[in-house]
Order: sequence, then C-alpha cells, then structure tokens
Amino acid sequence: MFRGTFTALVTPFRNGGIDFDALAGLVESQIKAGISGIIAVGTTGESPTLSHDERLGVIRKCVEVANGRCIVLAGTGSYSTRDTVEATKQAESLGVNGALVVAPYYNKPSQEGLYQHFKTIADATSLPIMLYNIPGRCGVDIVAGTVARLASCRNIVSIKEAGGSVDRVSELHGQLPDSFTILSGDDSLTLPFMSVGALGVVSVVSNLLPAEVVALVTAYANGDAGLAEKLHRRLFPLFKDMFIEPNPVPIKTALSWKGLLSPEVRLPLCPMSQANQERLRKTLEAFETR
Repeated sequence: MFRGTFTALVTPFRNGGIDFDALAGLVESQIKAGISGIIAVGTTGESPTLSHDERLGVIRKCVEVANGRCIVLAGTGSYSTRDTVEATKQAESLGVNGALVVAPYYNKPSQEGLYQHFKTIADATSLPIMLYNIPGRCGVDIVAGTVARLASCRNIVSIKEAGGSVDRVSELHGQLPDSFTILSGDDSLTLPFMSVGALGVVSVVSNLLPAEVVALVTAYANGDAGLAEKLHRRLFPLFKDMFIEPNPVPIKTALSWKGLLSPEVRLPLCPMSQANQERLRKTLEAFETR
C-alpha cells in the first residue's frame, strides 16, 4: 500500500511554539512536488518534545492542508504499548491514512515482546501500519522473522527499514508477501535498497528537495536506472551532510536559509555549529551549480 516518496516532516517552531503557517506552507510545497505522502510528528518532527495537544495539532493541520491530495501518516510509536495504542486511535480519529510505529526504544523488548507490542496496536485500530525499524536509535532490531509474523496481521502492511543493510532488504523479501512493502529509512540508501526490492523512501532531504527525491524514486520505479543513479550521485553529498549533526538540525537550518521556517529546535537539540553551517552551505551551493 505504501510506496513512493514519503517525507518525514519537520515540525516548524517559532518563539517556543509551533509555527502552523510554516507547517501549512511546507505541506503544500510537498504536495506540489508530487510527494506520495507525508509523516506528521515522527522523530524528524521532534515528536518526543511535543506536548500531547501539540502532537494532535500538527496531525490535524497536516490532514486539513493535505485534504486528500497525498497520504498522511502519523508517527504514533513510543516505548509504551498502551500509550501507542491511544496515540494511534487519536490519530485515526483525526483522519490520517496510516500510522508509522517505531520499535519501542530504551526498554529493549524481546522479539516476542516486539511481536505482541505491534500486534496489540494493530488489533486496536483499522489504520494501515508501517513498522519502523531503526536499531541504532532504539537499541533493538525487529528481525526479519518477527516482521514476517507481523505481516499476517491484516493491517501491518509496510516497513521503514533503517538498519543500514542492503542484505536486510533481501532477507525481508525472502520472508514477506509481495503485498508487503519495504521503504528505505535512509536517504543515501534509497537507490541501493530499491535495487533489491524496496519501493521507495521515507526521506528527510525531501523536506527541502521534494521534487528531486521524487524524481530519483520515480526514475528507478519506471525502469530508468541510469537516470536514478545520476540523480543519486547528485544528491549523495546532501544525503550525507544533512546528518553531520543530529536530525533535524541540519535540515531545519537549510530550510531556514530558504526562508521557509525558523531553524529553531527544542532541547536537548541545539542550533547547528558555525563550522558545520559553513560545510552545509558549501554542499548546497555545489548541488545547485551541478
């Protein structure tokens, strides 16, 4: 069900609060660029720093602005199954098209615990669910066998795979039904992952360059591997430098240079260092002159 280019949206802040005008403008620019979908209040959206009411406000605004023109997913995962169930139900009531549910972080559940966690969430909602595997941040890996077990749930239909391994995509494909889609969770691995069966990306860079990331994914999906590789090579330096400091600090900084929003982030994140700002500016300037 979920394929193509999905943007993990940043949450614009201004003077400590959410800048809903900037958020609306960001969503609109995504839709105009042909994005498949957007993800509200994911970790790129600094969801752990948002209050309950702020999270609902961001989801509500994204659904309102999208108005059916693209898929809207809400990031609802946490390390508490009960809280995740409640967040997913609330997102469903606001009209989202699906939920992105990250693996529980910090508490390191067993594979059986992971299975029970995701199954409990799936049983509590009619929303299609995209699993989110990012062991480097969560401290636990949803192994391929567990994903295969979860694929038997009627509404667990996709995975955002951010384990950094092309082999993992092949392993998943060997155990999952064809209807279950795999998306890259890392911009720089979009093309390698698609070459072994992934069907798109959940992207950070597409906050800034949605049309370019869409073009890369579309080119490969349409069988033009040469064009996809050319676009990948052009974008690759940006794919890497958008993570020289913790996400979403670099992408918000770049968006602020375009006048689209404030670079403001919430603690424990902090503004980008001057040295890294200079590096990122040079990378952006090189991209624009290519």
